Amino acid sequence: MSKRDQIVVDYEKETGASFMDNLTGLFNHGFFQVSLEREIVRSERHRESFALALVDIDSFSAYNRRFGSSKGDLILKQIAVAVKDSIRESDLAARYSGDVFALLLVNCDAEYAALTVERIRKAVDKMFEGETTVSVGLASYPADAVNREPLIEKAQEALLQAKLGGKNSVSAVGQYNHIDTGTVNRVLVVDDSPLNVKLMEDLLSEAGYEVITASSGEEAINLISKVDVDLVLLDVMMSGLDGYEVCQRIKQSDSMRLLPVVMVSALNDSDSRVKGIEAGADDFLTKPPLKAELLARVKSLVRVKNLNNKLISIEKVLFSLARTVEIKDKYTEGHSWRVANTAMRIWKKMGLPVRSYEAIRIGGVLHDIGKIGISVDILNKPGPLTDEEYEIIRSHPGYGHRICLPLKNILGVALDVIRHHHEKLDGSGYPDGLKGDEISPEARVMAVSDIYDALISDRAYRQKLSIEDALKQIWKDTENNHLDRDMVACLAEIVTEG
Repeated sequence: MSKRDQIVVDYEKETGASFMDNLTGLFNHGFFQVSLEREIVRSERHRESFALALVDIDSFSAYNRRFGSSKGDLILKQIAVAVKDSIRESDLAARYSGDVFALLLVNCDAEYAALTVERIRKAVDKMFEGETTVSVGLASYPADAVNREPLIEKAQEALLQAKLGGKNSVSAVGQYNHIDTGTVNRVLVVDDSPLNVKLMEDLLSEAGYEVITASSGEEAINLISKVDVDLVLLDVMMSGLDGYEVCQRIKQSDSMRLLPVVMVSALNDSDSRVKGIEAGADDFLTKPPLKAELLARVKSLVRVKNLNNKLISIEKVLFSLARTVEIKDKYTEGHSWRVANTAMRIWKKMGLPVRSYEAIRIGGVLHDIGKIGISVDILNKPGPLTDEEYEIIRSHPGYGHRICLPLKNILGVALDVIRHHHEKLDGSGYPDGLKGDEISPEARVMAVSDIYDALISDRAYRQKLSIEDALKQIWKDTENNHLDRDMVACLAEIVTEG
C-alpha cells in the first residue's frame, strides 16, 4: 500500500467521510489539510522542499450569477481536469473551497513549481479562449514557512497579489511587495449596528484616519487577511463570531498577531474585561465612547503598530542575511528555519514560558548569521578542517553576536541564543566556555535542535545519519554532559512520533 493510499484509509477511518470532492473528482478540503500536515512532517524528515499553490477561478461568482450554477459546475469540472493533467502522479490536487483549488507539488524547487502552475494557467486560458481564467498564488516549504497555517497564509497573500495585478497571472511569495496603503493610518471598525459604525466612522474620519468597516466577525477576518489595517475597533456582542472569538483568531495568527485590537462594548464588568484580556485585547472602551478617550487610545495604539512595522522590517533584513549564509553553504539550505521550528516544538512540548517563543524563533533563524563572514571554501570544504580553519568556524557565534548587538533592545534573549548555541553544559563549548545554568534554557534548546538537524543532513565531509543513529549520537552527547537531558528526551519523542 502506498503512503497516499494509507492516508486515504486513515482519513476515512478517522472521519467516517469520503476523501473525494463529488463534483470535481479531486480530493476534498479535509483530506488536503491532513495531507499538507503530513507532507510537512515528511519533508522535514527527508530534508526536501515542496510547494503549495492556490488556484482561483477569476470572477467566478459573477459567472455563476450570469450563466447559472449548472454552467459554473461544468467550468469547475473542466478546470479540475486541466489541473490534474498538468501535475505529476506524486503531486496532490484538491478542491480547497468553492472556486479555489489547492495543489501540493512535492519534492520540487520553486522554479519547477512556477513552471507547473504557469502551465495550468495557460491551459485554462487556452481552453476557454480567455473568457475564463485563473490566478495562482504560490508558496514554498521551508523557504516561506515551516508550519501549515503560515504556509497557507503565504499562498493566500500571493494569490491576492495575483488578483490585484490584473488576474490571469501567477504570483509567488517574494515576487511582490506588500500592498502600499500610503501614509494615512487605517482603522477597521467592526460592529453589526449601522448606527454605532456611523458614529465611529465620523469621529475617526474627522481626526484624519481612513476608516473601513465590517458588519460581522467573519467579514472582519476576511478583510484583515486582504488589506493592511493599523488598528481594529471591535464590538463584543455580535451574531456569528463574537468579538472575543475574532480577537482570539487575530492574536493567534502569525500574520495578524501584532495588530492592535480595542474591544468596544456596553459591558463594563470585570468578567468581560478578563475574558477580553484572555482573548488578547490590547485595550477596552465602553459604549458610547467619549471622543477624547477614543482618539487618545487610537493614536497611542497606532503609534505602537507603526513601531511594530519597523521592527518587522528590521527582522526581514536580518532574515535575508540568514538566507545569504545558506546560499554560501550549499549543504545548509533550510537549516536555520528547520532548527528554529524544531526548537519551538521542543519548547512548547515541555511547557516552557510562552514569552520566549519569539526569541527562539528569531534566534533559531539567525543562529548561524555569523557565518556570513566565513569564506565559501571553508564552509564547503569536503575534507577535515585544519586547526586554523576550525578556529574560523568557531568564530561565527561571536561574529553573529556582534552583527546583531546594535539591536539588543529588540532581539533580547534571541541575541543570547545567537552567541551561546554552541556552549556545552560541561564548559567545553564556545565562545565563552559557559557551564550548566550559566547557559540559558533558550540557548540550550537551540543547541539540541542545531546538532540534531546537522546530523540528519548531508555535509561536505560526511553523509547524513538516520534519525535513529542521530539520536544515539545525541544521547552520547548527553552522557558526556554536553546537552540538556530533558530537552533531548523531548526531541526524541517528537521525531519518533513522526
